[in-house]
Amino acid sequence: MDFRFNFVIDGNENNEPDTQDKMDLKLCSRKHKQECIKKSKKTAETVADSSPRLGTDKHREETPKFGFKAAKEHKIPEDLDKVLENKVMKTASDLYYTSTAAVEMRCLDGTDEEGIISKSVSSHSDLIPGVYEGGLKIWECTFDLINFFFEAKIEFTNKAVLDLGCGAGLLGIVALKGKAEKVHFQDYNSTVIDEITLPNAVANCINAGSGVNRKTSKPPSKKPKKAEGLSPDALNKCRFFSGEWSSVSKLLLSSKPVSKYDIILTSETIYNPDYYSALHDTLAQLLDKNGRVYLAGKVLYFGLLRKVPITEGYESPQQDSYFGHAAIKIAS
Repeated sequence: MDFRFNFVIDGNENNEPDTQDKMDLKLCSRKHKQECIKKSKKTAETVADSSPRLGTDKHREETPKFGFKAAKEHKIPEDLDKVLENKVMKTASDLYYTSTAAVEMRCLDGTDEEGIISKSVSSHSDLIPGVYEGGLKIWECTFDLINFFFEAKIEFTNKAVLDLGCGAGLLGIVALKGKAEKVHFQDYNSTVIDEITLPNAVANCINAGSGVNRKTSKPPSKKPKKAEGLSPDALNKCRFFSGEWSSVSKLLLSSKPVSKYDIILTSETIYNPDYYSALHDTLAQLLDKNGRVYLAGKVLYFGLLRKVPITEGYESPQQDSYFGHAAIKIAS
């Protein structure tokens, strides 16, 4: 059976959609298909970056392949203050997140295990296919999806949640604040988990205490009402994983009890059609039979190897698994 998205693309008269056009999508089991929220439009200002960029001609000529990276679980250190040492925290939508610029300055000498920070900075690249997949930055659709959660009053209470391709992990942190039963975070790069995701989770759970250097950033245009605070005990609900999707899936499915998720959250993970098959398989393997996926992405991605319509790759391949689906919001 075909795995298809029912996309609604809001382009201009010249059939050239703006680079800022985005859509939030919900993929859900067939029984929930009729529950999808009516499509609406809005203009959103964000504090995040827009389309990815590749810095060199070599990168532009390559065809990105989702390289294999072994799965790894990252344990939460006992000394939480150590996790936040030398971190500069910013705030948006009542969430704390690590300043990427400060991390880059500290790790420019290649001290991060993978060396992705020095490679990213030296190549002026937001993405190095198969090496670094953009997790150091917060992409703008993340805040669009967070706003949607509050507008649509999405319930996370007692849910098992996966933040897939988590980067900063803000989607998962919102779910944690929403009293999720457990929240797992996954990113391709271990450096992202260690330097960005885990510190963000810790900062939000201990309210970024006085030992953390904080800065305030301009929040999204429609600031959601304040979510409940967290405590350090909330970290007991969290697990952190790095690695390529298929390897992380195998690790999760091999655990006892098997990890299946009521809700999977993912933002800006559809920028390359070469990754669509892996994404589909991961969702099919890890989503509970009555679960839902909330996926946010742009209509078109510029600045990569080519313009990438997000319908490409989902329309023709035959897939064993089927998702009911709908576009639930378009923000331009």
